[in-house]
Formats: sequence, C-alpha cells, structure tokens
Amino acid sequence: MSISRSSKDGGCLLLSSIVLARGLRKCLVALWTCAVLITLVWETPAQGQSSAANKLSLKAEEDELAEEVNDPTAMLTQVRFLDFYTSGNFQTSAQTNNALLQPIIPVVRLSFFPVEQIVRLTFKLSTVATGPGSHTITELADTQLYDLFQSQWPNLDRIKVRWAIGTTWVFPTASDPRAGANAWRVGPAAAGAFAGVPNLWVGFLLQDPISFAYTQPGAKPQSAMLFQPGFSYRLGAGWYVKSTDSIWTVNWRRNSPTTIPISLGFGKVWNFKGQMLDTWTSGEWMAYRQFAGITPMYTVRFGFNFVFPDFVLGR
Repeated sequence: MSISRSSKDGGCLLLSSIVLARGLRKCLVALWTCAVLITLVWETPAQGQSSAANKLSLKAEEDELAEEVNDPTAMLTQVRFLDFYTSGNFQTSAQTNNALLQPIIPVVRLSFFPVEQIVRLTFKLSTVATGPGSHTITELADTQLYDLFQSQWPNLDRIKVRWAIGTTWVFPTASDPRAGANAWRVGPAAAGAFAGVPNLWVGFLLQDPISFAYTQPGAKPQSAMLFQPGFSYRLGAGWYVKSTDSIWTVNWRRNSPTTIPISLGFGKVWNFKGQMLDTWTSGEWMAYRQFAGITPMYTVRFGFNFVFPDFVLGR
C-alpha cells in the first residue's frame, strides 16, 4: 500500500511540475511578446520623427547650398563640369563650344598666413571659329586662376555682407595660337556678396588681368576688365533661379572690344546617396558689343557640379 501511495504521490508531483513548467513558458512567451510590441510601438514614432528630422535637415542644407554654389566669396569646395554651346556667332557661320573643368578649393587660415583663401582654377577646351565660314578648330585654351583672400569683417551672418580681394592669373597654355591670347597675364581680383533679403543673393566677381610677357612675337598686349555681376533667388527644395554666368568684358585699350551679355537660368542642388550635386542650365544673349570681331550671339550653358560642403583644405 505504501509503495502504491508513494508512486501516486510521485506521479502527481511530476504532473504538477509539467503543468507549472508549461504555465511558466506561456507566461515568458507572453511577456516577451509584450516586450517586443512595446519596443516596436516605442521605436516606430522615434524612427518616424528621426526620418522627418533628417528630411528637414537635408532640405535646409540643399537650400543653403543653392545660394552658396553661385557665391564667389563662399568657402565651398566644388568641382564644376561646364559646357557653353554657341549656336550663333557674329561675323561667322560657325558654331562654337567651350568645355570647362573648374575646381574651387577653399583654404583655411594658416599659421604663416592667417587669412582664409578661395582658389579657383579653370581649364578650358575650346572649339573656335577660324573665319567667316563654318570651319572650326578644337584646342586647349589658356588656363585661368584666381586666389581670393576672404575678409573677416564685416561678418555675413551679422550684416549679410561679405567681400574678398586677391589676384587673377592667366597662363598661355593654348595648344594653338588662335585658341588663346599668347600672353602671360596677372592683375587684381575682387568679389562681393549681399544676402540681406530672404532667399535673395546679389554679388559680383571682378578680374583685371594685364599682360606682362608674351609667347609669340606678334602677340597683342592684353588689358581687359572682366566684370561678372549676378543674382540668385532660392525657390525651396534646392531649386533656384539665377543670372550669374555672363561676363562683361571691357578692354582698356583704344578701339578694343567691349561686350556685355546677359543671362538667365535655373538650377537645383541634389543629394545623391550622400553626395551633393548642383545641376543647372542658362541661356545667354549678347546685349551690347563694340569693336568686337567673332563673338557669341546666343549661348546655352550647362553645369554639373560636385559639391563638398564639409571639405576645406587645411582643416
């Protein structure tokens, strides 16, 4: 009898343990499920808020860069790929083109030179007309460089004005005399910017390279002011309209060419997988010319620029 009773007690104890274990397992599964649901409910709004915040931050950066990409005084690294196609020229039936590579490199204040700098190089491949007919040649043109020293006063964030002064150089790198001026040139350069009106930027770039040495015996002396006025207006989401591409050329010598074109275009700053891009197009019309030979009449310009807002040389 005792053996039978003890076996029954053991069986009941084993059955109770199994029931208890199953109950604990169900409780643990229920608790784990609740924990997962609470975590999902807690994180989903946070992720939504984070995603919305990132989108707002991205749009704000695009809008800010939409102004700076056109500002010659901005400490903004860019690598520009430009193409200027001229379908009609004065005094020739040829169609011409200029393809440009234009890196812009800002430099921080250094211990031996405590002024911020903006360096821009321009390499050009030109298709130029050789006469009144349709014949053209495509050659490397002269290389241009300017080095602007940005003023630390006044502060653009406070009174919305910024300016810079420096030097401009032209190197006679043309592979054909007809694609360049055959002269070494250097002169003063200056730039200014005003951004006191919301979404509106107004500024200019001024260069005056003067020849001091020549690569050809019959090369003409060069002395021309290159004035590039401009404005841009931000439309939001990285879009902008602008008139910043035309360069007014005023030669100082008697009976030398003077040309004043005007332009208008639009563009957009994009974020492509973390890389900021600036794409734009504009049209240009020659509004005034005097003592000018073969010069553009109508020009269409295209730009594809890589923008690196976090890179400054020396930082």
